[in-house]
Amino acid sequence: MDLLTKCDANYVPLTPITFLKRANAVYANRTSVIYEGTRFTWSQTYERCCRLADSLRSLKVEKNDVVSVLAPNIPAVYEMHFAVPMAGAVLNAINTRLDAKNIATILSHSGAKVFFVDYQYVELASEALRFLDGAAPSILACIDDIDTPTGVLFGQLEYEQLVQRGNPGYTGELVQDEWDPIALNYTSGTTSAPKGVVYSHRGAYLSTLSQILGWEMGNAPVYLWSLPMFHCNGWTFTWGVAARGGTNVCLRNTTAKDMYHTIAEHAVTHMCCAPVVFNVLLEAKPHERREITSPVEILTGGAPPPASLLPKIERLGFHVTHGYGLTETAGAALVCEWQRKWNKLPQQDQAKLKARQGISLLTLSDADVKDLDTMASVPRDGETMGEIVLRGSSIMKGYFKDPEATSKAFRNGWFATGDIGVIHPDGYLEIKDRSKDVIISGGENISSVELESVLYRHPRVLEAAVVAMPHPKWGESPCAFISVKKNYNGDTNDIVKESDIIAYCKKNLPRFMVPKRVEFMAELPKTSTGKIHKFQLRALARNFVVK
Repeated sequence: MDLLTKCDANYVPLTPITFLKRANAVYANRTSVIYEGTRFTWSQTYERCCRLADSLRSLKVEKNDVVSVLAPNIPAVYEMHFAVPMAGAVLNAINTRLDAKNIATILSHSGAKVFFVDYQYVELASEALRFLDGAAPSILACIDDIDTPTGVLFGQLEYEQLVQRGNPGYTGELVQDEWDPIALNYTSGTTSAPKGVVYSHRGAYLSTLSQILGWEMGNAPVYLWSLPMFHCNGWTFTWGVAARGGTNVCLRNTTAKDMYHTIAEHAVTHMCCAPVVFNVLLEAKPHERREITSPVEILTGGAPPPASLLPKIERLGFHVTHGYGLTETAGAALVCEWQRKWNKLPQQDQAKLKARQGISLLTLSDADVKDLDTMASVPRDGETMGEIVLRGSSIMKGYFKDPEATSKAFRNGWFATGDIGVIHPDGYLEIKDRSKDVIISGGENISSVELESVLYRHPRVLEAAVVAMPHPKWGESPCAFISVKKNYNGDTNDIVKESDIIAYCKKNLPRFMVPKRVEFMAELPKTSTGKIHKFQLRALARNFVVK
């Protein structure tokens, strides 16, 4: 047995690039991309990716260089998921909901060599570059509208021109090591310095297989891009749709009207979204709706879906599967795999089961709930809480340029998620709380610590604490508790109001991070050691409603 050798015939580094090459070979004439008036086949998408990869190489983009993009769900971003790694580079898809300061931080920290910007975000990108003081990416390029060019300029180059001038015969750089990086995704500013999460070719490949197997995605799906591609590379379905020879239906804006009409027009079969999109669909006005004639599979995650919403959304023609993951797990790591026996249960009980986080996907080695002090697994009683821990090849390589944070996340051979949960007797996991003070609003992570640091900079704020409160649309939203300084400027009539605090936050934070409610207290409750008692504040916030 020792004489058997590993060679090119029996060992090929794993990479999702192979999904595109296979799609070109076996689904060449099948529609790959639909966007407004544009349609491509898999043969055309493959050629466009080869051309773009060649153009990037001609611009001296080399192995492990970072290529950043700020754009909505358009064909260019989809193509870059293959073309950038084909050129040997690393893709960094930036959250379009961030403000200019956060975008500048990401560009600086990543050391991006190329920055592609959609015409819709040129003003935002230009503002971000002004924060960099000359340390901007060396190559700037605009992505103009593919159907009706706007003529908006950004940088020296235009995306479609780069595609057209590239060599269609270029097949990309060979992946020599599957551990090489393929993508760099930032955690949307959940700390004062956003963490850069690095995926390997191997991890992206295995995570993609996990998603399509766990969701039971069949051949030739018609996939609606309602989930941003900048969220964990679209939970790896950027690569997964190619693996199944499906059709990518791109959407610039995820309004109720656009989603309903696109689903009906193109017979969409699959889509992913945060639970906040459920409310968008449920609250659509009659003229915005279209009848859904065949079931649409929805994979939801990013926040626990309210059990009360699941029956409502499914009555419209959607079938919901709940997944759980983090940026660090390249999309879903757990999925609430449905059991046939549950079909006999009352609808309310089914909804509660479907809202659980579930069991590990097939390519994840293991998932557990442990006491991190002893590393002992908690009993499977659905009551004893511990931290959810994961391990497997789909977990991130680590945090870019942050060995300390990487070491902290990887403990005793496990990735510690920071989420507190339980295991039920049937082996299904359920989140009960968060060990990190992160608020998940509409799928976006909001750090209470970061928000509090902004509040503390207000001249009237003495103490500040931010917790999650229920929100009918976004699931959760920030609620700020504040005590103010007395006799400010010696004027006792100078009263700070909720509107003053919210206006201040709007000037200093991305809109999705702005508190939806501000409560004033004479003094914030504290523990015996002087720390603010957030448990009490959370209990108060649970009973609040958005004003």
